Amino acid sequence: MEIRTQHLTLTAIAAILTYQLMIPPIVGLADQGDYARLEGSTDLAAVKGADVVVMTAGFPRKPGMSRSDLLKANADIIRPAALAVKQHAPNAYVVVVTNPLDVMAHLFWKTTGFPKHRVMGMAGILDSARMRAFIAMELGVSGADIHAMVLGGHGDSMVPMPRFTTIGGIGITELLPKERIDAISQRTRDGGAEIVKLLKTGSAYYAPAMSAVEMVEAILTDQKRLVPCSVLLEGEYGLKGLFIGVPIVLGGKGVEKIIELKLFAEEHLALQKSGKDVADMIAELGG
Repeated sequence: MEIRTQHLTLTAIAAILTYQLMIPPIVGLADQGDYARLEGSTDLAAVKGADVVVMTAGFPRKPGMSRSDLLKANADIIRPAALAVKQHAPNAYVVVVTNPLDVMAHLFWKTTGFPKHRVMGMAGILDSARMRAFIAMELGVSGADIHAMVLGGHGDSMVPMPRFTTIGGIGITELLPKERIDAISQRTRDGGAEIVKLLKTGSAYYAPAMSAVEMVEAILTDQKRLVPCSVLLEGEYGLKGLFIGVPIVLGGKGVEKIIELKLFAEEHLALQKSGKDVADMIAELGG
């Protein structure tokens, strides 16, 4: 289903940045014959009445910088932005993209007090897309026929799930040896850092943007997508009180259902380790 956005608002800290952000989408929309209203502002009140808010505000990663290095700096940006959304768009669904993603999603939820089904992090769709891309490159096949699943925090301890990864319905273990699957899984974990190293002056933007768009479309058009997203767990997978990537049903009511997979012991341990990494950073911010 093609979605036609009637009103899109871009907000930024600096006026020049807002202007730079607006021009490409305006040209792109006009090129496609789409006359949606697009405006930019440095005033966070511009989100007033929004149905969906995509939170990307924050510092980008730089070469050699881990997501956890961004923790306190980006927390200082997320808190006032979350309060502004709470004030001006109290009924909005929120897709958090800012890193470290799982911690910033938790901070946004805690700051606003929004219901848990209305706040989610983008990571799982992005990480799975990277895994699909690496598999497609390895096998020389179309990424359209690949379905991958990545669980856990959006960081070095994410948990790629080869057991739930298929190519045209065929399990990946039927097509690739264990050492190549392990290498692809590790490259998936390192995908963000690889792009930061290549760009040198910034971090990934194209794939994260497309992943966020997928989530927004799923909400606005009630697609009932089964996708991995960072959501608040309250006992699922043995984890509680933190945001982490797990399979969910994403639709018109936001996070409509959390899917609990039956994990093997080593998969469960890996997810618990990833959860501990996220919990430690949440605790570093004061819980």
